[in-house]
Amino acid sequence: MRAMVMTGPGKPLQMSEVPTPEPAAGEVLIRVAACGVCRTDLHVLDGDLTEPKLPLILGHEIVGEIVETRALESALEPGMRVGVPWLGRTCGCCHYCRHDAENLCDAPLFTGYTRDGGYAEYCVADARYVFPLPEGPSSAELAPLLCAGLIGHRSLRFAGDAKTIGIFGFGAAAHIVAQVAKWEGRRVLAFTRPGDKDAQDFARRMGVDWAGGSDQEAPEPLDAAILFAPVGGLVPTALRATRKGGVVVCGGIHMSDIPQFPYEILWGERTIRSVANLTRKDGEEFFDIVKQAGIRTEVEPFPLERANEALERLRQGRLSGAAVLVNS
Repeated sequence: MRAMVMTGPGKPLQMSEVPTPEPAAGEVLIRVAACGVCRTDLHVLDGDLTEPKLPLILGHEIVGEIVETRALESALEPGMRVGVPWLGRTCGCCHYCRHDAENLCDAPLFTGYTRDGGYAEYCVADARYVFPLPEGPSSAELAPLLCAGLIGHRSLRFAGDAKTIGIFGFGAAAHIVAQVAKWEGRRVLAFTRPGDKDAQDFARRMGVDWAGGSDQEAPEPLDAAILFAPVGGLVPTALRATRKGGVVVCGGIHMSDIPQFPYEILWGERTIRSVANLTRKDGEEFFDIVKQAGIRTEVEPFPLERANEALERLRQGRLSGAAVLVNS
């Protein structure tokens, strides 16, 4: 099969012919139709996440069709359209797995990081961590939901019942979670890179109540802020914009260092918290919301062999919505 293979940090992906994987017991073989390009893929490729399997096939926003199953006790069958997320397997026996926090498992496997992902024509996945997907939207439109959507959903849950939410960094995750927040009746303010008019226009098309640069003062106090931009310097900015008792949620898997800031902007029972991975329950909840709220994604498709271009466009912030690799 064809696959875009990572051979080491900082090196361009290489189009290669590699053996089609064979599913082990409890796994399914999937013909990949589409795979989203996520900022986490950049963190792996750039070496920010330091222990990838090598060589590695990136990609953890996978949509495809099951072609073979070796999961005898699963309801998954050949021909089903399914999605594969970042969390690829957990141990099931550590403290976190035993206390309904499998996202914090001590011995997990991650799709496109510690096991091969979806920048390929086929992939294998643990059947327990595969989501059946709805009919209707195209595979490319569904792909960003498998990480950008799921992490956005978990981030929004951590914002509690906040009525006014600021979103810092308006890309793949933000354009999904903004729709959910508006469907729930919340006000949404979008903060982009200073001067990024295209991103601000995109945010307005997604229905936000206000859009501006992160260097601008928020037009009203925030009850909560969600940071998708991996920029630690935005944490103090978000704290200053958040009212007492509010929460700042850091939604990325990697972020640059948070600079020193005065205690007074944290005081007042403000909270900073991170989001780590996802759970299968998150997926069940989120895909139900997707159907109820009519969530749509804006995607820019790229053929598999142009994965490096898609990654570079993401790095430079030259995408509206999400880049998705598609197999013809």
